[in-house]
Amino acid sequence: MGELAAPDWRLEDPAVRRLGPIGLLRRLGQAARPVLAIVREAAPRSAVTILVLQVAAGVAAATGLLATTGVLAELLSAGPTADRIAAALPGLALVVAAFGARGALDAGTSFAQARLVPAVRRAAEERLYAASVRVELAAFDDSGFYDRLHRARDRAVPHIERAAENLVELIGAAFALAAATTSVGLLHPALLPVLLLGVVPEGWAVLRAARVEFANMTVTATLARRVWTIADLATRRESAAEIRAFQAQGFVLDDYRRAADALQAQEVRVGLAQARTRATGRAMAGVGIAITYAALALLLNLGWVALAVAGTAVIAIRASVAALTRLVVAGNRIVEQALYVSDYQGFLVDSAARTPSASGAPVASGPDCYSVADVTFRYPGTDEPALHRVSLTIPAGQTVAFVGENGSGKTTLAKLIAGLYRPGSGAIRWDGTDIRDLDPADLAAQVVMVLQEPVRWPTTARANIRLGRPDRPDPDDAALLLAARHSRADEVVDRLPKRWETLLSKLFTGGQELSGGQWQRMAIARGLYRDAPLLIWDEPTAPLDARAEAAVYESLRQLAAGRTVILITHRLASVRHADQIFLLHGGELVEHGTHEELLAADLRYAELYAIQARIYAPDAVVPR
Repeated sequence: MGELAAPDWRLEDPAVRRLGPIGLLRRLGQAARPVLAIVREAAPRSAVTILVLQVAAGVAAATGLLATTGVLAELLSAGPTADRIAAALPGLALVVAAFGARGALDAGTSFAQARLVPAVRRAAEERLYAASVRVELAAFDDSGFYDRLHRARDRAVPHIERAAENLVELIGAAFALAAATTSVGLLHPALLPVLLLGVVPEGWAVLRAARVEFANMTVTATLARRVWTIADLATRRESAAEIRAFQAQGFVLDDYRRAADALQAQEVRVGLAQARTRATGRAMAGVGIAITYAALALLLNLGWVALAVAGTAVIAIRASVAALTRLVVAGNRIVEQALYVSDYQGFLVDSAARTPSASGAPVASGPDCYSVADVTFRYPGTDEPALHRVSLTIPAGQTVAFVGENGSGKTTLAKLIAGLYRPGSGAIRWDGTDIRDLDPADLAAQVVMVLQEPVRWPTTARANIRLGRPDRPDPDDAALLLAARHSRADEVVDRLPKRWETLLSKLFTGGQELSGGQWQRMAIARGLYRDAPLLIWDEPTAPLDARAEAAVYESLRQLAAGRTVILITHRLASVRHADQIFLLHGGELVEHGTHEELLAADLRYAELYAIQARIYAPDAVVPR
């Protein structure tokens, strides 16, 4: 179990084991505040409705208890039974009306809660997703941020939803307890100590059991996270093929059994500890009830309270015990969820610090020059720079190529030019203006980026291409059809059962899956549909067959007119006609020139070109 409870799997708060009653109350307030803020934002009317109904339910309960005294007084008075019953009927009607009203008010609370809780979940999710799509791209290269994001999405949001449910339960229990206590106090002040004798032992038992569960929560949550991780691996479509291809079924099941056994043992330990605590609490509660009845008998014997009042006090004591149990359980659950709520809030604060400013200078459409000046860039958490003191200039309208071996920094440099990353030192300038001073939305609108592994959007074929620029006016789909024709995505769509309306996902009924090359054609069409002055193509034809690759490059040459194209590729034969070729190695720009100039220099580019030429055409003579 120690291996599975390692820090990599843990959401930890070392102080939880030392929390006493005051600490629990303080943590309860800390957890409730952010949940209340989301409640006010998501469903203010439902929240007010619940509060009003809970107050009214408390008043109704107190009225019913007080009216019960009058009923009992009439029934226990001297005289014929029929007369006593007749005298008690008005009070009995009031009792029935009060508790009937309370039942109706509780039902109204349930209806309001049915609206509030989903609204809270949706608001929490929207805050999370809004934060995640607005942060700078570098945040996703930070493992700490990425882990916090997924903890917030997978664990914190469900806990916020449950915290909202428990908050409603807590408020209802608090008003129910207040109603019973107030009723007892109004009946006779001497009954309040008697009430404590009946309530305190049960309250101690519930609080103690809750503390046992809370003190072990971090270990339990750690083990549960591990089980869920393995379960996700075993049930995802993306991993299903590899598990079977490597015959890893036994490994996955063994891994699950180890984690699940540890979780089961932990849950049994906690459950037994709670059972012992509850048994002790029940024994103490029994003693407390016995003392309560003895105290009531003494008060009756002394003539301090009437028999009817004592009978009502018994009812109130039982109601108080039930309300206190609900109160402590709901409060404890909210305290348990405080870790996750705090983690969620921490993620939002971190995201806000990583979100670029939305202000900046407007970007002229189609800059005349893109320049990289002495740029160094490191990914978060790494000491080795991905780019080191790179400088280059790309005049508008040129087609340039970034080439080099894997890990040389080609894609990183392109993303810096596109404004997706910010350099650690140096500057990226568009027409002499540092892109950090430009409006991010205007900047992004000038760029098309087709990546080697594009997103496989689980939506229709039409939407997959229109996502390139969703707000683009396109009467009769003219631009969409043109982009599909240039990328040969139209050939893919023509084979689909519902053509443009076909859902591209096998996760849903009626959906279709595409091959890697077909998805790449859709991605290229999406990039063409975006239609921006700077085109960045990152290995755009890697999954394509030779015929499709030739067609795409022919389309690219046609579309390059009037645009600036950055082509990232390993296939050096594809860049022979580029205006400039930049060879990167180990994050540094080591060669620059045209294809002919670089071959004539007979350095690294010429060596790589010769190697590729021998692979694709063994008998070809490569000029040196």
